[in-house]
Amino acid sequence: MDQVANKLGSYWFSKRADKEISSVGDDLNSLSTSIEGGAKWLVNKLKGKMQKPLPDLLKEHDLPAGIFPRDATHYEFNEETHKLIVFIPAVCEVGYKDSSTVRFSETVTGYLEKGKLVDIEGMKTKVLVWQKVNAIATEGSKVHFTTSLKKTRSRAAYEILRDGLPIEKF
Repeated sequence: MDQVANKLGSYWFSKRADKEISSVGDDLNSLSTSIEGGAKWLVNKLKGKMQKPLPDLLKEHDLPAGIFPRDATHYEFNEETHKLIVFIPAVCEVGYKDSSTVRFSETVTGYLEKGKLVDIEGMKTKVLVWQKVNAIATEGSKVHFTTSLKKTRSRAAYEILRDGLPIEKF
């Protein structure tokens, strides 16, 4: 009789433990969907989903690793829709070795495809005056920034990660 009780107790305990563990996973999933901004990456880490560094993601999509400032380490990338959201700690400006300058808001969004980032929000570049960047595309050793104009720059200028200099407003 004791063996039956032990087996029944073990069975009940394992089912209860499975239910509790599943509940924790569900709680993490609901927490993940309710968290806004750069904190979502922490939930993904807790759930065991490790993200590759942003420069690696950009390289995989044939874009220069240094398009975003060095401290833009947190991002969300949806593999199905290709939507990319990059979180930057503060509004900043990055100067590149070809004397070009790009401004970033705290959140930059766009759709990442092979060789291009399109429908960009939260990025500006100076082409006589500050203009919103709509798209970035690569072609061999060139990077094309599309604003109201198309500005072609050397890809080499954007391969190195650079620090963003904080600025007052985007």
